[in-house]
Formats: sequence, C-alpha cells, structure tokens
Amino acid sequence: MPKVVMTFPEGKYKVLTMSYDDGRAADRRLVDIFNSNGIKGTFHINSGLFGTGDRIPENEVAELYEGHEISAHTLTHPTIARSPKEQLVHEVMEDRKNLEKIAGYTVRGMSYPNGSYNTYIKEILPYLGIEYSRTVNSTGNFSIPDDFLEWNPTCHHNKGLMKLADNFVQLHKKQYLYMMYVWGHSYEFDNDQNWDVIETFCEYIGNRGDIWYATNIEIIDYINAFRSLKFAADSQFVYNPSALSVWLSVDEKIVEVKGGAQVCLAEEEGAVIGLEP
Repeated sequence: MPKVVMTFPEGKYKVLTMSYDDGRAADRRLVDIFNSNGIKGTFHINSGLFGTGDRIPENEVAELYEGHEISAHTLTHPTIARSPKEQLVHEVMEDRKNLEKIAGYTVRGMSYPNGSYNTYIKEILPYLGIEYSRTVNSTGNFSIPDDFLEWNPTCHHNKGLMKLADNFVQLHKKQYLYMMYVWGHSYEFDNDQNWDVIETFCEYIGNRGDIWYATNIEIIDYINAFRSLKFAADSQFVYNPSALSVWLSVDEKIVEVKGGAQVCLAEEEGAVIGLEP
C-alpha cells in the first residue's frame, strides 16, 4: 500500500498568507509591497464605510486588490458578539452583497470585527455563506487550524515578525505542513512609522521557490479539494472530483492529481505513478 500524504501545490510544504483589515488608504502602499515580492494578501473590508475618513473609495477597490482576495469584515464594523442575530445577519450578508458586486466573485470569508465572536456566531456563519473567519488570537506557531471559523493567525506584524520569519524559512522537515499567517492593519505602519518592518519582512520571505503564496480562500479551497479526493480502499488510485489540481507525496514522489482525473498511485504492472489510466 503506497504511503500517501497531502502537499501544497507543486509539492511544497510551506504556505504564507497575509490578512489585513478595514480597507484603509495605507493598503495602497501595502499592496505595492506585496506585489513587488510575489506575496498574496486577503483584505477584509467594511463596505458600508467606503470612502469615510481615509478608507478606500468603492470605485478603487476592484483594481487595487486585483490578484489578492477581497473578503468580508461586516458592513459597519460592530462588536458582533454583542449584537442581536438580526443585526449579525444584516451586517454579514449586506457586506457580502456589496463586495461581490465589486469583486465579481463569491465572498466566502471574513475576519471578526474588533476580534469579536462566540460559539453562537460560528454556528451561524456557514448559513450566511462564510467558510472561514480570522480571529486576533496569535498562536506564535505554524500549524494548520482544525476550525477555520476560528482561524488563529501566527502573529501580528508588530510581534516578533522577523524572528518568526527566519524560523519559518529554516523549516525543513517535509513530514509536516506549515503555514505562516500574518495579520494587522496597514494604517498601523503610518501610525507607528515602521513601514520598514513589513518591507524588510516581504523582501526576506517573498519570491522563494519552496513557499506557496496564497490568499486565505485559496488555502480553504485547496484543503477542501484534498478532502474531496476519492481514494481506492488500498490507495492504489485516486479520483479528483474537484476543479483544482491537488498534489500528493506518494512514497516520497510528488504526484499531481488534476481536476476531474483519476490517477494511479502505485507502481504495479500496467500502472505508472502519476499517469491517468
């Protein structure tokens, strides 16, 4: 029986994702930094506050965040754990509707405004089309969460970022999957006058061949695609019913299972690893 484990795309075992809230003007500079270093971000936006103060105006959103993920942050940023369920539904659904008109795709994720959530909210969100939501509870580690509706990041960008980045880059044990998840608000770099923090980090960790740079929803979709794979009882072959390719390590050989394909996983007469039958 072949030994089969999931990898990230192209056989990678490390993923970096960035998460920034509120859609403020400083996102313009932050997006430029990400783009220059091949890094992807998820930007959680309150669509009911477009253009107020220094928030990005509605007509700029689609172009600014192209290539990144536009995600929900509720309509007006209330403390939702103190809100009635009717307000919660309104805040999430109206934010989704507004953002989807701009983005042109289904908005399926969010971050909790003011870090506010509880078990009741987590139970409701899937019925509102939300598949993940980020907290503000940093773990300091690189683990993959069990509960994506309580997605705890690795760190805020002001908390030991470069030490964690160096630890992440040095990881080499391929029997594990690692995720570095950084969160914050772009306006904090203006307030703290420390843009060098994120510039240095992105220059150091970006454009590396062994790291997958992904948005939050890309990670969700990839893991779901892996979970949807249909393996033979003896793992001799696998069928991928999803549209996404999934990469596997099969006896330490990297195999791509393309969307809609069935692939042999064991070397035996008439079956070659990685080839469709």
